[in-house]
Amino acid sequence: MSENEALLSLSAVDLRDRLADGRLSAVELAMACIARIEAREHEVRAWAWFDAGAVLAEAERLDALRASGAPLGALHGLPVGVKDVIDTAGISTENGSPVDAGRVPREDAEAVKRLKEAGGIMFGKTVTTELAFLHPNKTRNPRNLEHTPGGSSSGSAAAVADGMVPLAIGTQTGGSVVRPASFCGIIGLKPSFNAIPRKGTLLQSHSLDTLGVFANDPAGASLLADVLSGKTVDYPEPAGAPVFGFVAPPGWDRADPALHAAFDRLRAALADRVIDLSLPEVFDDAVRLRAVINTVEMGHYFRTYLDRGADKLGPPTRAAIEEGLTLSAVDYLAAKAFQDKMDELLAPLFESCDAILCPAALGPAPAGLGSTGDSIFNGLWTMAGTPAITLPLLATPDGLPMGVQLVAARGDDKALVSVAQWLWDWGRERNQ
Repeated sequence: MSENEALLSLSAVDLRDRLADGRLSAVELAMACIARIEAREHEVRAWAWFDAGAVLAEAERLDALRASGAPLGALHGLPVGVKDVIDTAGISTENGSPVDAGRVPREDAEAVKRLKEAGGIMFGKTVTTELAFLHPNKTRNPRNLEHTPGGSSSGSAAAVADGMVPLAIGTQTGGSVVRPASFCGIIGLKPSFNAIPRKGTLLQSHSLDTLGVFANDPAGASLLADVLSGKTVDYPEPAGAPVFGFVAPPGWDRADPALHAAFDRLRAALADRVIDLSLPEVFDDAVRLRAVINTVEMGHYFRTYLDRGADKLGPPTRAAIEEGLTLSAVDYLAAKAFQDKMDELLAPLFESCDAILCPAALGPAPAGLGSTGDSIFNGLWTMAGTPAITLPLLATPDGLPMGVQLVAARGDDKALVSVAQWLWDWGRERNQ
C-alpha cells in the first residue's frame, strides 16, 4: 500500500484529528485526494465539477488558519464531495440535466454554508442522475466498473467508495443515499426528514426530499450529519448489545437469492439479538402511495422543464413529470393521509426493538449502466421520515457488496447511529 493509499484509507474522524493537531496538513490531504481523482476519474467518472487549483487554495487558507491559533471547526480541512443538485455560489450546479447546463448559483445552499463554516473543503460537485430521478448519468461503480453505482447520488457514493474523498453529501427522495451506498460498499446515512436544511437544494418533492451523507464508517457519517444538522458534534458510542427487529419489507420475495442467504447467515449469527416483526398490512400499498406523492410533486416543481427543453430530458424524467400533471388530487390526498399516519403505525415496532433490521437493496449492484437499481427497500422509510443507515456487512460469493439497513423512529437519529456503531464493530470483529 502506498503512502497516499494508507492516508486515504483512514476514517474521517482519524483524518480530522490529525488535521486538528498538526500531524497532517490540509494541503497534504487535499493533494492525496487530488492524486486519487486524477488516477481514477477517467474510469469512475464521479465528478461533475472539480478544480484542483481552487481546492488547494482553500486548503492553504485552512492551514494558515490553524497556524494562527484560531479556533477550528469540526470539519477543519476535510474534503467533502457535494451532489450537483446542491447550490454552490459561483460554481456550476446543473442538476444532472442539459436543460440546466451553465447554471451558476449566486448563493451557497444552507448545507454548503454549514460545511464551510465548520472548515470542510467543498471539494467538488459530484454527479447526479438527471434532476435526481431515475435517468442514469456517467458514473460507474468503483467495486466493478461494469455495474451501476446506484442513484441518484451516484457520484457521491462512488467518490467515497473509491477513496477520492472521505465524506460526501447526497439527497434521497426514494432510495438515493442508502441504495448507492449499499451498491458501492460504504456507509450511507439518511437522517430524519428535515434534519438537514434543504434551502438551496433542488426541490423534487417537498414531502420526501432528504439530505444525507456518505462515509466509510458510522462515526464519519455522524460527524458530517451533525455539522449539517446544526448539532453539537457527538461521535457515536457503541450501544449496549441491542435488539434488532427483522422486517421483510414489501418486495422481499423479489430479492436476490444471494441476499436471502446472506441475511439468513446474519440473523443466525446475531442469534437472540434478532426478533421477527411484521409491518401492518396497510404497508403493502406503501410503495404505490409513495410513488403517487413523488410523481405529483415532481410534476408540480418540474413542469417548467417541459417548457424549457422537454426534448432534452431523459425518457423516465419526462414521463414522470407528465404523469404527475395528470394524477388526481384525490389520489394525492389519500397518499398524504397515509403518510401522516405512518409514525403511529410504526410506533409498536420501534417499541419492540432498538432498530429495525432489513436489507438496503434487492441484492448487489445490477450489471450494466442503463438503470440505477430498485429503491423498493428504501422508499418506505423515506416516506415515513425515519432515519436509516446502511452498513456494508454482506457480500455475494464473487465479492459484490450488499448493505444491511437499520431504521429507527423519526427523530431518533443518535440512537440509530449508536446501534449502527455496535453492529459495525460486531461485524468487523467477526471478519478479523
